[in-house]
Amino acid sequence: MPEPSALRQLPESELQAVADAVRAEMIDAVSITGGHLGSGLGVVELTVALHHVFDTPDDRIVWDVGHQCYPHKILTGRRDRIRTLRQGGGLSGFTKRSESVYDPFGAAHSSTSISAALGMAVARDLDTAAAKAKGVSPGRPAKRRNAIAVIGDGSMSAGMAYEAMNNAGALHSRLIVILNDNDMSIAPPVGAMSGYLARLASGGTYQSLRETAKQLGKLLPKALYQRAAAAEEYARSLVVGGGTMFEEMGFHYVGPVDGHNLDQLLPVLKNVRDAEHGPILLHVVTRKGKGYAPAEASADRYHGVVKFDVVSGVQAKAKPNAPAYTRVFGESLIKAADADDKVVAITAAMPGGTGIDLFGKAHPDRTFDVGIAEQHAVTFAGGLATEGYRPFVAIYSTFLQRAYDQVVHDVALQNLPVRFCLDRAGLVGADGATHAGAFDLAYLCCLPNMTVMAASDEAELVHMVATAHAHDSGPIALRYPRGEGVGVELPERGEVLAIGKGRLVRQDPEARVAILSLGTRLSEALKAADTLSDQGVAVTVADARFAKPLDEALILDLAKTHEVLITVEEGSRGGFGAMVLHLLSEQGALDAGRVRVRTLTLPDLYQDHDSPEKMYAEAGLDAATIARTVLDTLPERKEGRSRLRLA
Repeated sequence: MPEPSALRQLPESELQAVADAVRAEMIDAVSITGGHLGSGLGVVELTVALHHVFDTPDDRIVWDVGHQCYPHKILTGRRDRIRTLRQGGGLSGFTKRSESVYDPFGAAHSSTSISAALGMAVARDLDTAAAKAKGVSPGRPAKRRNAIAVIGDGSMSAGMAYEAMNNAGALHSRLIVILNDNDMSIAPPVGAMSGYLARLASGGTYQSLRETAKQLGKLLPKALYQRAAAAEEYARSLVVGGGTMFEEMGFHYVGPVDGHNLDQLLPVLKNVRDAEHGPILLHVVTRKGKGYAPAEASADRYHGVVKFDVVSGVQAKAKPNAPAYTRVFGESLIKAADADDKVVAITAAMPGGTGIDLFGKAHPDRTFDVGIAEQHAVTFAGGLATEGYRPFVAIYSTFLQRAYDQVVHDVALQNLPVRFCLDRAGLVGADGATHAGAFDLAYLCCLPNMTVMAASDEAELVHMVATAHAHDSGPIALRYPRGEGVGVELPERGEVLAIGKGRLVRQDPEARVAILSLGTRLSEALKAADTLSDQGVAVTVADARFAKPLDEALILDLAKTHEVLITVEEGSRGGFGAMVLHLLSEQGALDAGRVRVRTLTLPDLYQDHDSPEKMYAEAGLDAATIARTVLDTLPERKEGRSRLRLA
């Protein structure tokens, strides 16, 4: 199908063939590119049905997170580019407004769809009201634009989804929420009877009778009306089953419906589309990995995949050259917990992505996966800290943004010793801007009481886990990137580092240039120093280790004894480099103009997905750009000597 308009012209009898073709296309494409597989396979029939029943893009479909959007992309004019998924210059792995008119709202973080779709529904209602107020008449019955949010049951563990539902129920807007239940965590398996009941409950006859009964009931004496309402609710529960919670929030609940049975899906979706009142929640039960045996058999392993063989399902994982930072963190935390029964680990629905799955096997009673609930995770950790426990909150840098008020108000303000372990710090490659850990240095370093560390290699990460474990005087954060380490030897036990102290990695008494690195760009700084040395420019290289508190003595000495000072970090403007400039300014180290300072950060834009190497080169944080920045910053030479004199 080139566009959904063509799909809407097909008879319903041909839609399953379309779904089968979409599923085959998706499996083949993801086997080449890697990406999210299981969740997309689970919504193929639902996606075909949605685009057949609704008039997209005029009707707005908002996909939560976006893991399941690949079939949607295939059906909305992007099939010819589907094998560029997550590749440089290719399609995003998530919905993206700039990519297609069929993506009305960008996503990649969880539980935003209901809020966004409600905003669209209210905007539609405001437009309609404004047109009526101006006396504008369409001349024929106006088409009602639908707003549909598709959200998974996992995303329903986040409070934001319930905040949106609470607001939607109060506003009574015509909003459609489709709950994609792919874990069967809310309802038991569905069959023909439940499909029939869903069709009955979503139909216009049932809804109109219910609304009429409500209006007539209000004419009855209050006590009699309340009894009638209770009787109606009981009768309705016989039809719709387990939707009581959603009904209490003001939603008309429909379901559950078999999400792989088009004969059930299509009539229910039509009824929902044509309903006069809202909001409506349609509960659809699907199976992750549907239609591909390896993914059905192991949904967790096939949620996100690298390239794989379609026939066998075997993923082509390259042999690692060094242990991954995530594994090093998990194993180091296990050792801390082995020695201290007060160590506990918390994650927000990302145990595998943060290394907490390893910890959970070793210490299951001290492992807490709170679901997609980052705000709760942070305050929960704060509560544990008040009782003498040593909580480690392992979370992606980008996801900690969702709990910033809790970090500030519930932890830092009270100076509670919560350990924040920020995986995926810096750029993350194929997941792109939505998952980049670009901002944590800026948003954590500005907080009083907060200590912030960044590991330059996997051995340093071991030391920083030990340091965080020993740090009981307030909150502390350590950040580390996605992917493999650099291949250094790992210590058997971590060393507790002196807080706020960096280290000199490379010294030269003739050095005119100092490079002060924070985090894993240290290896690129050392490469740049080698390049500069070959050109006759001696360089001192230091590893800051701490973004807060800074090693003031080290930094002031570097500024005093060098003509050029370059800071390098895997973070946005306003982070480590800004902290260094504040220090130099406060101490008057810049007053005499004897040192030239440049701060190398991520650029002030959202970088599109590509390989990490290309992204860092584009950001100007590779060895070649660091060296070029040094040469461009050096004072002009005269007779082989600098015009600037050192103190």
